[in-house]
Order: sequence, then C-alpha cells, then structure tokens
Amino acid sequence: MTREPGVVRVTAMVVSDEHRRALVVRKVGASVFQQPGGKPDVGETALQTGLRELAEETGLVVDPADALALGTFTDAAANEPGHVVIAEAFAVRVSGVTAVASAEIAELRWILESEVDATPLAPLSRNHLIRHAWRDA
Repeated sequence: MTREPGVVRVTAMVVSDEHRRALVVRKVGASVFQQPGGKPDVGETALQTGLRELAEETGLVVDPADALALGTFTDAAANEPGHVVIAEAFAVRVSGVTAVASAEIAELRWILESEVDATPLAPLSRNHLIRHAWRDA
C-alpha cells in the first residue's frame, strides 16, 4: 500500500448488541472513544483487518458473513493531529457476548443511543459511524 502524507487508512467496526448498545473503545494514550478497528497488515482486505482488530482489541470473534459493509468515511484523525482518517466501515450485531479491553485498548464501553452526546467520541465516530449502530435495530 502506498503511503499518503497526512492520511491514515483504517477499518472500523460498528458493533451493536441485543440491548441496543454500541461498543466503543479508547486506545492507550487517547482521550476519546472510537469504534474498534485499525490499520491493515500487508495483504489484508478491509474486512479481514476489521475482524482481526476486533478480536485483538475486544476478544470478539465475528463470522465475516455477519458483517455489513457501510462504506468509506473521512474525517479528522483523533489521535494524529493534522491528519485525516479514511475508514472502510462494517457493521456487526452480536448477542450474548462479553468484550474485554485487550492489546492497545485502555477502556471499552457499551453505550446507548441516549449516551452518545455525553461520550467523548473521535470525529469519525461522532460524525459518521456511531449512528449506524442503531440502523435497523
């Protein structure tokens, strides 16, 4: 993959559960929450990246067939000032699972739609992704 100055390319996973909650994570050293996800390893598709990162960061293992492609979204990068983040995003609904903060994740939260405004969210999450947690819920 060619590096683009000022651009961070990632995959983001919009995870919701049977209680109409959305999963958000806060990385070590970050002050805001975002969807689980991250940068691709060499040769990975966007979906493979998202599923790997979701498992590494939260312990959640999801069947690729259960992921719905949401599209590509761009906003200011929360953890890299002066950069933009371009994310390919996927939605997954889980049930009866326990997520655990792992890898570089300092904290995770399951939030209700009514808690979005009070939750410190990264621009990409707040402006584009979080609303998809309640789509067709």
